[in-house]
Amino acid sequence: MRVVDDEVAFESGEGPRREPPAAYADVIIVGAGPTGLMLANELRLAGVRPLLMERQPQRRATPKAGGIGGQILELLLYRGILERFEAACTGPVPAPRFPFGGVHLDFTRLADPPLHALPLPQPELERLLDERAEELGVEIRRGHEAIGVSQDDAAVTVDVRGPDGSYQVVARYLVGCDGARSRVRHWAGIPFPGTVYPEVNRLAQVTLPDAVTVLGNGDLEVPGSDTVRAGFTRTDHGLLGVGSSPESRAVSLYTVEDESTEYDDDLPMTLPEFQDSLRRVLGVHLPVGEAIRLSRFTFKARQAQRYRAGRILLAGDAAHLFPATGVALNAGMLDAVNLAWKMAADIHGRAPAGLLDTYHDERHLAGTRTMLHTRAQVALRRGHDPAAEALREVFQELLADEQPLRRMGTLVAGTDIRYPMPGSHHPLAGTFTPNLTLHTEQGITSVAELMHTARPILLDLADRPDLRQTAQDWQDRVDIHTAKTDQRPADVLLIRPDAHIAWAATIDEATDTAAPALREALSGWFGTP
Repeated sequence: MRVVDDEVAFESGEGPRREPPAAYADVIIVGAGPTGLMLANELRLAGVRPLLMERQPQRRATPKAGGIGGQILELLLYRGILERFEAACTGPVPAPRFPFGGVHLDFTRLADPPLHALPLPQPELERLLDERAEELGVEIRRGHEAIGVSQDDAAVTVDVRGPDGSYQVVARYLVGCDGARSRVRHWAGIPFPGTVYPEVNRLAQVTLPDAVTVLGNGDLEVPGSDTVRAGFTRTDHGLLGVGSSPESRAVSLYTVEDESTEYDDDLPMTLPEFQDSLRRVLGVHLPVGEAIRLSRFTFKARQAQRYRAGRILLAGDAAHLFPATGVALNAGMLDAVNLAWKMAADIHGRAPAGLLDTYHDERHLAGTRTMLHTRAQVALRRGHDPAAEALREVFQELLADEQPLRRMGTLVAGTDIRYPMPGSHHPLAGTFTPNLTLHTEQGITSVAELMHTARPILLDLADRPDLRQTAQDWQDRVDIHTAKTDQRPADVLLIRPDAHIAWAATIDEATDTAAPALREALSGWFGTP
């Protein structure tokens, strides 16, 4: 199979020239956004040589996203790099109160909120991931555009146009992390069904002139106009969101208008465009000062029918688009973490049959779950009649109770996902490993510290030499640790590199059932010893 974009076909009739010797990589990643960078870093941790290609010559300065949140924060902790991201935050971490379809998930009354976020504009996030990639030795080629692809049973070949001309690169696999309009997805022939909503969302963080007063409750007092309430306000022309505090002259403003205009993602929004939207939605002039952040986005609900076609795979926005804010980075970067160790096992010749196919099985399941709550947000957000108002009011009342509030928090965070784990019926199997405090002969450590190397772990919490002996044949690829913890959840945990539990032994489980099940799980996930 060979596919080359008609729009970017080679200009000369000579065809592509072969780049000399170094035109081979284990994995080619197209797209150096957060998903592509995270994938490259995880592959390097697993001993694989990725080549990351990005058509833009420089990192984008426009912040498409203003922060990261959800389970990816736990994963960054487990890799030992969360502190870098926390240190780079552009402001204090806000109170845990998150928009959800025109209402709010308010976790401020909970001592341990199930959903957290860091205010980190996307350019800063990409800078940190880029620095991590440099430390790990990832090769990144910016200004190099993939313009065609072919694949066979053994390899995939990518036609590339770079600053010095056209060439080809050959790899075992190609991963499209190239966004909503993914060429890689198109070349692979993967359908991308879904819905486009006729609305445009504009978000700005701006300073306020002295003429506008921020009241103690966050409302804005605008000269010559009614008070603009904090939170969400519906008008005849759209939705206005206001987030402010008396301690800061900066305010977050958000507008939603029904509009079918198709905007170029590479064309940034201007302050006059946002002021015009404010005027249309609010009906009056709301004066603003300097723009700190400006972004515009439309909402689509699309999911690739499959995340793999032969040696071509998809991750991030190339695989799914969600009709709500605050979830895309979490989903895309978690795609990368799930895929990297499986692809590395295949490249190293250690993957059991079907391992790489579990990437689609697991992450399509996670994407479907995220699609569920983001589509629910559409229903809450877009209704304008009294029935819709009643729905939002009832929904907000339900969230006054702790249990449904926590359930919604884990749903949005992506921490409620339980991957199917054949052969293991323990309640923890398939879930993200809790960060247990561990007492060892060397001192106190934690699950997070053990996961820094991104290797599989057999964690013995009950001094089970019988099960440690069972795992000895896999010690070249599975790290074996013995520790104690308060109120152990299981005797032994088998933890995958993505921090999900592949298998668990119940408390005091007999050797004659636990040992064969452990051996089956080790073989099923990490290959024949």
